[in-house]
Amino acid sequence: MTSFKVIRARAEKRKGGPKALEKLLRPPAGAKALAKLGDDRVLAEMTRRVFCAGFAWSVIDAKWEGFEEAFLGFAPAKLAFKSDEFWEKLTSDARIVRNGAKIMSVRDNGRFVQEIAREHGSFGKFLSAWPSSNEIGLLELLAKRGSRLGGNTGQMLLRFLGWDGFVTSHDVTACLRDAGLDIAEEVKSKRDLAKVQAQFNAWAEETGLSYLHLSRICAMSIGENHTPEEIERRTRSDY
Repeated sequence: MTSFKVIRARAEKRKGGPKALEKLLRPPAGAKALAKLGDDRVLAEMTRRVFCAGFAWSVIDAKWEGFEEAFLGFAPAKLAFKSDEFWEKLTSDARIVRNGAKIMSVRDNGRFVQEIAREHGSFGKFLSAWPSSNEIGLLELLAKRGSRLGGNTGQMLLRFLGWDGFVTSHDVTACLRDAGLDIAEEVKSKRDLAKVQAQFNAWAEETGLSYLHLSRICAMSIGENHTPEEIERRTRSDY
């Protein structure tokens, strides 16, 4: 496998040098910040990622204030006591995107958040204690116990909550393949995910960098070379 020094050097050259690259690297939230996350904000982000999946993110962003109102600020305890009639009415609520299956995922994920909070104190505390060296285990848990949180949606959720992990975006996967990792062009199988995890673990040990920075540097080392301004406009999920 290619040393990460080579990948970083390539990213630095593409972005205008070491200092220019550093400016494009935001740090992960950190354990203390994650532990302070309210369960309502976790459920809100789960909902946002679920509704954004396969849909124009700009539409969800534009309607987000309506989502907050319709789902009672995403307070799990409040939503837990709402009747079937409440949830049925949401399917015709113009404040949100009226997708019945995704609307019901909010109810299910509210219960999921409460379950984890009972087990660990809060969902944020649970995330703060989970090691980045086992992201695939966390993704599997999200897929099994959450609703519609499998695959790419789970990775997006962790990224937007600020948890320190990788994202198998198109460019990241291309970087890994270019470095010599035997994985498919789209990382979907458990086998490929395990290989990706092992490689990021090796690079983290080699460099001491966060998994977030490893992932973003990978993305910026290959593919279309976006300008800093374009990168700012693009979502964090691309990196």
